[in-house]
Amino acid sequence: MVSLARKNLLEDIPRFLVAQAGIMFAVSLVTIQTGIFAGFTRSTTQLINNSDADLWVASESLVHTDLTLPIPLTNLVQAQRVGGVTRAEALIVRGGIWRHSQGEITPVRVIGFDPKGELFAPKNIIQGSLSALEQPYTTIVDITNFSSLNVNRIGETVEVSSLPAKVVGLTKGNRSIASNPFMFTSLESANAYSNSGQTSNLSCKLQAGSTDLQCSNTYIDQSKNSLPTPKKLAASDLITYVLIKAKPGEDLQALKQKLEAALPNTRAFTRSELAKKTQNFWQKRTGIGFLLGLGAAVGVIVGVIIVAQILYSSVSDHLQEFGTLKAMGASDWVIYGVIIEQALWMSVLGYLPGIILCFGVGAWTFATQGILILITPVAAIAVFGVTILMCVGSAVFAIQKVTKLDPAIVFKA
Repeated sequence: MVSLARKNLLEDIPRFLVAQAGIMFAVSLVTIQTGIFAGFTRSTTQLINNSDADLWVASESLVHTDLTLPIPLTNLVQAQRVGGVTRAEALIVRGGIWRHSQGEITPVRVIGFDPKGELFAPKNIIQGSLSALEQPYTTIVDITNFSSLNVNRIGETVEVSSLPAKVVGLTKGNRSIASNPFMFTSLESANAYSNSGQTSNLSCKLQAGSTDLQCSNTYIDQSKNSLPTPKKLAASDLITYVLIKAKPGEDLQALKQKLEAALPNTRAFTRSELAKKTQNFWQKRTGIGFLLGLGAAVGVIVGVIIVAQILYSSVSDHLQEFGTLKAMGASDWVIYGVIIEQALWMSVLGYLPGIILCFGVGAWTFATQGILILITPVAAIAVFGVTILMCVGSAVFAIQKVTKLDPAIVFKA
């Protein structure tokens, strides 16, 4: 019966190609929608992925990594005195306004950390180095944000919150779909950007033939040593997180309790706890999960309709053959097997090119836009299962056609 299933499937090539195109569309839509959702969810924890800290200490008002209140720097000093802590470092996460040479503004996330530290550093630095951030008013950005930030190369200087920011390094893959573009800088520079305020007029212009900004009001060219060096953080300054490295073998849950007791109005999170809290916010408290799930459901519905129509038409065109089989004594289950086998062939032949296309789109999107479409092996297998169910389910409509088939149809004119 295998040959009969293949014969029916390939007899009308144009109709077969239409069916496969419909299945490819359904597979691609489901895979890409779920991949975007998985990639989006992972990207919301991009900052956590750049850290080697065991615990994150934040304000007790924290909602997710980008939405929290600042805490005083004194918490860093107090955390270092807690038993079980081997190292503590500060991290600043603030909003900023990026203004390039054309005068247009773009919101950014200013990420301040210690370039000489051990607990946080941007991953995948492809140009420049962390040591360059030891110079004041320097930054590292992701190469996929060049277009939105309107910069072209390392060495360009822009304005952030009325202070200069010179691009000294590039990363690849440090982009969060849920957040504004990251600009990594030192703690001192981040603190200066946060406290400098913003001006409504463009205060800096590019000098002719140079990548340096000529500044008139807010600051003056660093080459003239008139721009004040960012000051070291004082106890009164505000930070966003205290990153904690625990001693080997330390019970993290017990250390969390000690940190929360020693640091008032704070909460401590393990990496997995903070990641889960952030991901749950975006999945459950926003409509993103619903919208992407709706798109995937539409893809399945479209695929079911197309496959059902093709199989139903195929059965209708071959009623004489199926009637002959029944007249020869073939059971209904034999005929059902032929139809289901057609559906299985359609699912496999539609799935393979569809999933290959999705991997290609995912690679292209990450390389050009820095947006991760995450297609895991588990997700790929799950989509294959959905495809089989979709096609076999569609075969039910065609089976209904032959259930009431009268073998006498063979002898009709």
